[in-house]
Amino acid sequence: MKDLFGKAILDYQTDNSPEDLYTETSISELDVMPIDYLFRDYDEMPDLEQKALDLTKGKTLDVGCGAGSHALYLQEKGVDVKAIDISANAVEACKLRGVKNVSVQNFLELDENEKFDTILFLMNGTGIFQNLVLINVFIDKIKKLLAPNGHVLIDGTDIIYMFDEDEDGGKWIPSTGSYYGELDFTVHYKGEIEDTINWLYLDFETLKNVCDYHQLACKKVKTDGDSYLAKISL
Repeated sequence: MKDLFGKAILDYQTDNSPEDLYTETSISELDVMPIDYLFRDYDEMPDLEQKALDLTKGKTLDVGCGAGSHALYLQEKGVDVKAIDISANAVEACKLRGVKNVSVQNFLELDENEKFDTILFLMNGTGIFQNLVLINVFIDKIKKLLAPNGHVLIDGTDIIYMFDEDEDGGKWIPSTGSYYGELDFTVHYKGEIEDTINWLYLDFETLKNVCDYHQLACKKVKTDGDSYLAKISL
């Protein structure tokens, strides 16, 4: 991994000639992601993210913390928050911004003796699951890390709207044999191209079905167009 996403974050934080990121997926063309968007404060965040932060309670784990904006807000509110990301550059930027408890860690490798009252997966948090096979591995890990009465707050987007509609209102989805939300995701920064990763855009009903299978409660707490915020609990 070239860590281009993290490099962009660190460049912005250190004023090292930052540029905007560009992203593309297997079903969409190159699109700009303004780097300053990752440094937004609470008032600039989408309603789904604000709602998630409002519902956060107790000892909190911020997974894929990026530039640390969610962790910083919670920290300022007195929340005991641990932020993790697989990007060393992003974690360095978080430290420079003042996030107190942040480290380079893979969620699946966390010590299961540590329990959390809230686990956050935000900014299309379902993406980290990668596909409908690995989601089961992540859900198992979530169950081991949640404290009694704890919950997960995760946002996602149903991208069915991106597919063409036929005369009967059905959708034309390519016959790839995989779920339509399983995409290849690529980041571009300063003329470099990151290694393509798998990224999952998950509709709520599929997320709920997976949670039901693992005997977890899953409730939709807020919607915004084709996106949603869900609460998962033991």
